[in-house]
Amino acid sequence: MFDLITAIDLNSFFVSYFGDNAWMPQKLLVATWETIYMVAISTFLSYIFGLVLGIILVITSKNHISENKSVNSVLGSIVNATRSIPFIIFLILVIPLTRILVGTSIGTVASIVPLTLAAIPFVARLVEASLKEIEWGLVEAALSMGANTWEIITKVLLPEAKPSILLGVAITTINLIGYSAMAGIVGGGGLGTLAYYYGFQRYQYSIMWITVIVLIIMVQAIQMIGDRLANQASNKGR
Repeated sequence: MFDLITAIDLNSFFVSYFGDNAWMPQKLLVATWETIYMVAISTFLSYIFGLVLGIILVITSKNHISENKSVNSVLGSIVNATRSIPFIIFLILVIPLTRILVGTSIGTVASIVPLTLAAIPFVARLVEASLKEIEWGLVEAALSMGANTWEIITKVLLPEAKPSILLGVAITTINLIGYSAMAGIVGGGGLGTLAYYYGFQRYQYSIMWITVIVLIIMVQAIQMIGDRLANQASNKGR
């Protein structure tokens, strides 16, 4: 059996189905890794800032523990304004900032900047929605026992919203996969670059379909992992 497997010429097999693209498997692996890398880093960074922003939006809202109408209004307006910009336009707008931060506007590392900045307001709204689902009675009970703002955030709001927040991480990651493909069209690397420059520009549509299949697999895997983690967190909280 082993001799039979080793006797298979994978390049010949690939060429027979997809044309003279013996370079494709290696390019696909590299592009997939680039996509995973930029999406993972962007998701992590966006949640560092987006989680804080979402918490502030909640606790400064009307009748909450640290009500501040001015702060809430300003932050809410900034979040809404940023979310209203289509990503492809936002990508171009932040090119000067990207060059300042990483020294270039092209490549996988450069793509992390617009991906992160675009995801932060999205994450903030997801976190805000998750925290607002918590029954106010739990917050009132904590306040009656003398809990301060920090204790309410860390011991009431975040633990209770954990399943919803984990689902939000999955949603954000999936959105960033789509954004990363758009970034690839302007030289951002990853599967988007592979599909556009090697597939569309060269009229090799089989390459485009391969990247689509890989993206679908990635999205399905992330959603399954997110659902499982959210269910585990929900069961632990009972």
